[in-house]
Amino acid sequence: MLKKILAVLLVCMMVLPAGLSLAEEEAVTINFWHHYNAQSPENETLMNVLIPAFEAANPGIKVNAVSHEWAQLHDKVLISATSDSLPDVARCDIAWLPEFQAMGILVALDEEMADFAEVSGQLLDSAMSTASIGGHYYALALNTNSKIVFYNVQMLQDAGIEVPATMDQWVEAVKALSGENANGQQTWGWNEPALAGWNICPFIWSFGGALLSDDQTVATGYVNGPATVKAVETFAQLVQAEAITGFNAGDIPMTDGFGMGRYAMMLEGPWKSAELEGNYPDVPYATAPIPAGEGGSISVLGGEDIAMFNTANKEAAWLFMQFMTSEFAETEMAKCGQIPVNKAALESDTVKGASFAPFIEAIQTAKARPTVAAWSEMDNDLQNALYYVVTGEKTAQEAMDELAAKWDTLLK
Repeated sequence: MLKKILAVLLVCMMVLPAGLSLAEEEAVTINFWHHYNAQSPENETLMNVLIPAFEAANPGIKVNAVSHEWAQLHDKVLISATSDSLPDVARCDIAWLPEFQAMGILVALDEEMADFAEVSGQLLDSAMSTASIGGHYYALALNTNSKIVFYNVQMLQDAGIEVPATMDQWVEAVKALSGENANGQQTWGWNEPALAGWNICPFIWSFGGALLSDDQTVATGYVNGPATVKAVETFAQLVQAEAITGFNAGDIPMTDGFGMGRYAMMLEGPWKSAELEGNYPDVPYATAPIPAGEGGSISVLGGEDIAMFNTANKEAAWLFMQFMTSEFAETEMAKCGQIPVNKAALESDTVKGASFAPFIEAIQTAKARPTVAAWSEMDNDLQNALYYVVTGEKTAQEAMDELAAKWDTLLK
């Protein structure tokens, strides 16, 4: 272990930007809250590789890293904000940032850090978009993920179906892959486990639609625009044709349905490979980008950002944030299965040979869901609107018009 740490420290000293240290008389401890599982490889790398390397390069700074469960971390931040006991920095789910920013507890990095443009310029633009709220940046992208198409190779071959490259081809393939199999069982061309933004946005964007205006202040004309309505309408028609399922109570769970040959295709993230390997190691599957429509091939971004709270020791916290998003740190975390956002790390042999390599292309063009404080409520409204359309209770235009009016009110 000692040899490993010494080797890491040597590498780190070579790759860290010059000058990332505080004087001994300014020695501080920064608190870093995260939701890496305490027994995970990520946490082991954080505690035994990254933090020792950072502290060696910055002898005036100590890092107190505290692991929380995902939901517990979110709630603890909310509670701590009222008692002035926030950490210096935290690894935050990208969906939390708008809520935290609306509370006034995050530092606008582009306003307070003189080298923000230089530091953020080393990270993927798509991932950094998750930290942009109201015209300012409140975090650095830390790790990312997206979704691509998983397809059952045998099912497509048996049906004589090519892997769809366009949305038009996707529609036809989903229909053709649905029906009864040789065992008399119902099969579906596509599985979709929910009707939330995480699930539906890739179709809306790839069809050329949008949820909001570019400045995220207006919904009318966007979420109820022609391209968005067409995407929703097409999706609903496939549901009604019994070619898409998965979001109803009692439906076969996604992994089981795909593993047993009941679902031919699904849009999922890198975690699905591990699930299939563990539960259905013999299922013949491959992956492909989401089919391209008028808007291109656009998937949805997930992941985490690293944010600074306004009670932080800003100099020390900023040094730690730079380190955690450096090529060295991102490459080390990639060994644990995390997709880096550092552009240089993405070019490393470690990343190119990783199991998540097929997702790297998708994250280049993927988009983040709206970074507005009301998104949680808006997302719930979106699910309700989609449900009315797929059940035939409302037309796509009717549901999207009503949704646009609700969203405009929430955005004011």
